[in-house]
This record gives sequence, structure tokens and C-alpha cells, in this order.
Amino acid sequence: MKNLLQILFLFFAAFFIHTALHAQNDLGFSTANTKVLLPEIIVNGIEQEIEIKLTDRELAKKLEGKIIQIQINNQTLEKEISSGLLLVNYDFPIKEALTIGIGGFNFKQDVNPIPLWLSVIPPLIAILFALVLREVYTALFAGIWSGTFVIYFYQGSGIFSAIFKGFLAILDTYIIQSLNNSGHLSIILFSMIIAATVSLITKNGGMKGVVNRLSKYATGPRSGAFITWALGVLIFFDDYANTLVVGNAMRPLTDKLRISREKLAYIIDSTAAPVASVAFVTTWIGAELSYIQDGINDLNLDESAYGVFFNSLAYSFYPFFTLAFIVILIWKGTDFGPMLKAEAKARAAISIADIEVEALNPDQLAEVSVARNVKPRSFNAVIPVLVIVFGTLGALLYTGWEQSVWDNKNIGFFEKLSETIGNSDSYLALLWASLGSLFVALVLTLSQRLLNLKDTIDSLVGGFKTMLPAVMILTLAWSVALITQHLHTADFISQLLLDASVSPYLIPTLTFVMAALVSFSTGSSWGTMAILYPLILPAGWLVAENSGLEYDTSMAIFHNIAAAVLTGSVLGDHCSPISDTTILSSLASSCPHIEHVRTQLPYALTTGFVAIVIGTLPAAYGVSPWILFPAGIVGLFLVIHFLGKKPETYINP
Repeated sequence: MKNLLQILFLFFAAFFIHTALHAQNDLGFSTANTKVLLPEIIVNGIEQEIEIKLTDRELAKKLEGKIIQIQINNQTLEKEISSGLLLVNYDFPIKEALTIGIGGFNFKQDVNPIPLWLSVIPPLIAILFALVLREVYTALFAGIWSGTFVIYFYQGSGIFSAIFKGFLAILDTYIIQSLNNSGHLSIILFSMIIAATVSLITKNGGMKGVVNRLSKYATGPRSGAFITWALGVLIFFDDYANTLVVGNAMRPLTDKLRISREKLAYIIDSTAAPVASVAFVTTWIGAELSYIQDGINDLNLDESAYGVFFNSLAYSFYPFFTLAFIVILIWKGTDFGPMLKAEAKARAAISIADIEVEALNPDQLAEVSVARNVKPRSFNAVIPVLVIVFGTLGALLYTGWEQSVWDNKNIGFFEKLSETIGNSDSYLALLWASLGSLFVALVLTLSQRLLNLKDTIDSLVGGFKTMLPAVMILTLAWSVALITQHLHTADFISQLLLDASVSPYLIPTLTFVMAALVSFSTGSSWGTMAILYPLILPAGWLVAENSGLEYDTSMAIFHNIAAAVLTGSVLGDHCSPISDTTILSSLASSCPHIEHVRTQLPYALTTGFVAIVIGTLPAAYGVSPWILFPAGIVGLFLVIHFLGKKPETYINP
């Protein structure tokens, strides 16, 4: 009897197994109605999505919601079918013949996944070329080309074929895809419009009017230096305009007040990029938002790029410390290092007429010159600037407004403002505000007959032209970001940091130092941000998340990292002798370039050191910026107090 029961059990088990297998085989999947789509770029060590699609609509409807067994090589997976689709995440381990089986359907294809460590080649090539060539366009181009070569080589092309196909793909795939993006096009348009506005309010005498109005209050070395600083802060919307306008306008006055050319160059250089980088409506903001967006594309964050930028300002220590450092120097009337000697010579009225210095060329002078027979009036610049500032703020509030947020009594005003800006359409806001500002500048110019229509349009076109180098960098940077996204570079770097047991609390400081070194070597803060943002932001977030930190702590570190890339890039740019803004500062102030670099370097490095020790590092460990900003300013005051000395012939005005 017992044997009979065992036989019956085995019979029924075999029957049910056979029925199940037969049912699986009879699901209806076949070569005629089933398509398998593998990832275009297959990378080893990363789970990527395989799409299995039924083209037979009736069969897809019949199988809707059913659990389907899928055989992939030696793995058996069960997935629910939805709308005729089966989505399977699979880690391609090695070069192999990939086989997929569903019932009677079989698919086979050879795959050769790209080793994950090769994903770091494009950014590494870009950084190395930038360091060696000291030129960012070629560096970014080489980074893209190295990435396309790797992709085509592992897709089966030979070495020479991969080089050729990769070269063509730079333009027909990566640059085209980068430009075929509404956000990217919005950034280009906004940047060009604001550059045109800056050009117009320079030509119509508005900027000169602002300078003239404020320079009347400069009566001695202290007040003259402070007015120069104030002008640099007020002309915040573009670092080039800031440098050229303030330098040329204030140089005769600072010479008269016995302020050294080195000090003038330092002040205008230190109120150019540091101010433009943290103001929320500038020619920088479009690029910054773009780079941040590239860094957060694959992260499940509740913040927009503008929200990340806005929140990162609380950790942007270097630019704010730089501005405070200048004010303390001016207030105390002291200097140290090479700058002290330069100031002592100026106070002693030692002539610089015999010193051979480079000057701005005619084209550069034309950019900042007021048109003939135009009376400088400050309101022609002030009104368009106010329109763009308040227009942007209003548009951000309009596009991000949610009444429920402002009705919430459990959060403070700044939290409500941050959430509103985070929910806003920043690209739309910037486009509206910049267009409104340009329109107002046009009306002011033409209604007062400051320029005729032809000269007005020529001025706008000249402004557009000034943004061409920036647009080139942006386009190449977007292409590099797309390559690193396709190759999963951020996953490799985050895994590297985790394997090395790097504390997430140290990543902001390491990022700041790395950004400063790359920017110093290349002379380009924009190029540095273009390379580092898409790599460091996702890697830093993944390290913080995988370290088991709470969400709020991870977000604070993430905002600190975002600020560290920006501020480190500005520090390196500020110190670099090959930086365009450093060179322009020397030219605009008619200061020997090497003297400008030599006198500025100790000040910039001092501020950068304080920014790390009393800013970036403790902020990562949770110390409030409300404590760190005052503490950092006190630290800078103490440095100046103990190291600073008054120039030998200094007379308090």
C-alpha cells in the first residue's frame, strides 16, 4: 500500500510539472512576435535593463499581469508582464554568448561588456590633457573622443575603426544629443541675452554712470579701495564686465589716491568670479545649473538644480570669506607679504611710468567704452539690472508656488522659500527675466536716442559674441557628462571611495582641494566644474547613502560637495597665472601680470585655508554655517591683525 501511494504521488507530481512546463512553453512567445532590446552600451558590474517586448497585441493583452519565467544563461527569473513588456535587470559579467529563453522562444547574442574601470578614462584624459596643454577645449574634446573609442571598440569595431567611428560620434551623437535638450538650449539663450544686456548698458553709458556716481565718494586710499570693492560687488552679473569696467574706470582715481596697481588688480579680481559665482542671476548661473543638473540626473532627489545651488550657498565659504577679507584689509589699512611692499611704494609716490606693462587691446577697450556723445546716466544700468534681479525672483516664486507650502506653519520662512525655489522652473524664470531686462535696456537706449538702431543692434551682437567661448565649453562639457553617464563613471568612483573606506564627511574637503588644483592648472573654473560636477555629485551622494547616514545628513554633505566644486574652482582660477580673469585683471588695471599673481597668491591661499579649516570641513560634520561664517571672519581678522602692517607712508584719510 505504501509503495502504491508513493507511485501515485510521483505520477501526479510528474503530471503537474509536465503541465506547468507545457503551459510555459505554450505561452505563445516566438521569434515572430518577440523582440529583445539590449542596452546600447553594456558595462560590466552594473545592473542594466533588458527589454523583452511582445509585438502581438492580442497575446500581450491575454498575458497582462501574469508572472513569466525567464531563463538568462544559468539564471531563472520571474517577472510580471505589463503592456506586453518584460523588464529584466541583469549584470553582464564577462564577454559571453547571452541566451534568453521564454517557453519556446530562444534568443542568443554575443556581448562584450565594457570593464567598469574604463569608465574613468574620459574624465581622466580630460584632466590630464588640461594639465599638460593648459587649454580646456582640447582637453574636453579628447575626453569625449576617448569615451567614444572605448564604446565602439567593445561593440566589436577594430582599433582604427573605433577611432574613426568615435571621432564621428563626437559630433553626430554626443554634441547633437547635448544640444537637443530644452534645458541646455535655455541656458545658451539666457547666457547670450544677459551678455547682450551687459554690452548694451555699457555702450549706453549706464555702467559708466554708476562708476562716476560712486567714485565721487573716494577721497583717500581707504575710501578709494572701498568704493572699488563696492563697485565690484554691485556689478555682480558678469565677471568680465566687472573686471574691465571697474578696472578701467577706477585706475586713474586709484593712481591719484596712491593705491597700488597690484591692490587695484587684487580687488577687481576678487570681486569678479567670487561674486559672479554665488549671485543667483549672472552669466555664471546657467552653466552652474547645467553642470549640477548633469550631476543629479540619475539620483532620486526631490530638489531641482536651482534648489541644490540655492542650498549650497550656505557652504560657499571661499567667495564670501574673500569679500570679507578685502573689507578687513581696507578697514584696518594694513597689508602683508608682497602686497605690503607694493602698497608702500604707492604711498611713497614711486612712479610706475617706467614700468612696462601690458594694456588692453583696442577690441577689449571697445567692449567697455561708452559710445561717443553719450552722457553717462546710472539709471540706464540700474533699471535693467533691477528688472533681471526682481524678475528672476518673481518668476521663480511664480513657477514654484504651492499654497500648501506657505500655509504650513511648521516650517520657517527660509524653508518655505527654499522649497518654492526648489520646485520652480529656473530655466523659464531666467529666460523671462533676461528677456525683460534686455527689452527695458533697449527702450531706455532708443527712447533717449543714446544710440541709433544700428549701433544698438551691433552692441547686442557684440554681446552675443562674447559668449561664444562659454557656449563652446558648455557644449563640450555636456558631451563629457553624457559619456560619463553612459559609462557609469559615478558608480565606479563611488565604489572606489567605498572600497577605500573614505569617510563621506571628508569628501567635501577633498573635492574643494581637487577642484582648486585642477582649476589652477587649467586656468578655467568653468572647465573644472564641467569635469567634476557630473562625477563628484553622484559619487558623493552614493557614498553618503551607502554609509548609512540619515537623509538630512546626506543632503547637507551633498550641498557641501556642490559648493566645494564651485568654490574650489573659483579659488584655483583666482590663483592661476593663466586664468582669463586673472589676466584681464592685470590688463584692466595696467599692472604687470606677474606682480599681480605674486601679490594676490598669499591672500587667496590664506582665505582658501581658512575656508577649509573653519568652513568646509567642520560643516561636513554638522557644524552650522551660522556659526562658521562669523567664526571664519574672526579668523581672517586675526590673521590680518597679527600679520598685517601699515604701508610705511600711509596717512589715514
